[in-house]
Amino acid sequence: MTISPAWAERPSRAGGLVKGIVLTLIVACVLFPIYMVVLTSLSTQETVSEAGGLVTVPGELSFAAYAELFSGGVVTRSVMVSLGVTLVGTAISLTVTVLAAYGLSRPGSLLHKPMLFLILLTFLFGPGLIPNYLLVSSLGLIDTYWSLILPGAVTAFNLVVMRAFFMNIPEEVSDSARIDGASEFHILRKIVLPMSKGVTAVIGLFYAVGYWNSFFNAVLYLNDNAKWPLQVVLRQYVLQGRSLFSGQTGNVTVVGQALPPSLAIQMAIVVVALLPVLFVYPFVQRHFTKGVIIGAVKG
Repeated sequence: MTISPAWAERPSRAGGLVKGIVLTLIVACVLFPIYMVVLTSLSTQETVSEAGGLVTVPGELSFAAYAELFSGGVVTRSVMVSLGVTLVGTAISLTVTVLAAYGLSRPGSLLHKPMLFLILLTFLFGPGLIPNYLLVSSLGLIDTYWSLILPGAVTAFNLVVMRAFFMNIPEEVSDSARIDGASEFHILRKIVLPMSKGVTAVIGLFYAVGYWNSFFNAVLYLNDNAKWPLQVVLRQYVLQGRSLFSGQTGNVTVVGQALPPSLAIQMAIVVVALLPVLFVYPFVQRHFTKGVIIGAVKG
């Protein structure tokens, strides 16, 4: 007799009703704060004043907060910095991780066991804050964008997951290519990577989200405020409640022209920080089971 998994069983009518109510409440708990943040970012000063804070009932809508943010000030600059660091950092991290994982997945490659041991050792022993800072300083990376990328270019977890996925690819496929005269780089580029689109997409998403949300390295290594990424701006002006006046957002104050409410600008910064992840995640979600769970479990 075949036993179906618990999630594949058809619930009774009462059970289905309870599940529907619970799932609806969970979705509401997730979406309602986002709804308030988006609505507040689109509200005028009068609507925010009437609500006394975050807006829950739509009033007069205005895009003045977004126009203010993208008028060439600190927020516009920080968005460009975050985009650049995310794109360059993800490309570097993904390239290094793929090459290292492929080399470590081939049995008999030079020093692959000691190198794998050193990588796994980082799971247990981290270098610490001060040694990291001294290393970055000695490399001359302080106050450069490379200090946001190179210290975290490779994550041991991502490398191990990708190596495990590569090891699950049948060795006979690579052997047949070697018999035809293909080099290891050709095998990686033409055979292994096309068979590993799922895990590559998911690991790329992990790196991209990590670079986009990273702020501690910027606080630690950047002395020039003009090089701040978006998350540091979010921390300074939203979490710590510092004011963001027109001189910082980019617009020159015009006499008689009302600026958008500061709360709307703060919520607009939150929306800008959320949008890239919300946009990319649905396209990569379908690869999670095949890309990470299978690779991690079989590894």
